[in-house]
Amino acid sequence: MALRTDYYSRSPEAILVGLAGKGDRNAFTELVERRQIWIRNLMRRCCSDVALADDLAQQVFLQAWRKLPQLQRPERFGGWLKRLAINTWLQPVRKNDPIRGAAEYEDTIATYHDAANIAMDLDRALATLPHDARLCIVLSYHEGMTHDEISEFTNLPVGTVKSHIRRGTQQLQQQLSVYENMYFVEE
Repeated sequence: MALRTDYYSRSPEAILVGLAGKGDRNAFTELVERRQIWIRNLMRRCCSDVALADDLAQQVFLQAWRKLPQLQRPERFGGWLKRLAINTWLQPVRKNDPIRGAAEYEDTIATYHDAANIAMDLDRALATLPHDARLCIVLSYHEGMTHDEISEFTNLPVGTVKSHIRRGTQQLQQQLSVYENMYFVEE
């Protein structure tokens, strides 16, 4: 059995995708192990609720397992999985789910001096943004996607994507402005 699991851990992703698409659970388990941190972090940045993000990540992988046989090009698994994640995040938003406005309240940003707390402050600031702006910013800055790619993934016009990123970035800069002077102190 150890030899079999070692085979999966050393296999290229495209081969694992092909095997998983044909129903190989061990190959899919390896794909989940390789991609789960990335998907969970993406979901956490989108919704700013750890428990909800973990639930959404689990939904992404359940959908991936069901839809994997439809994926024609295994080498495009990463982009395909990202699209599933974005659609999973947008699904309750589009249905006007009660969680839609839950995180869109103003939160006071406290001043912290270490990297872990800065990340928490960033997450809190992201939570105050409207869901579309938050998603566009996360996809742009966290995932490194272009405006055109974000537009394609979210079905938002490119101009709207640009506006969301510009306005959202301005709001984040205002909320996190306390860090501006903290790290650029003249000696």
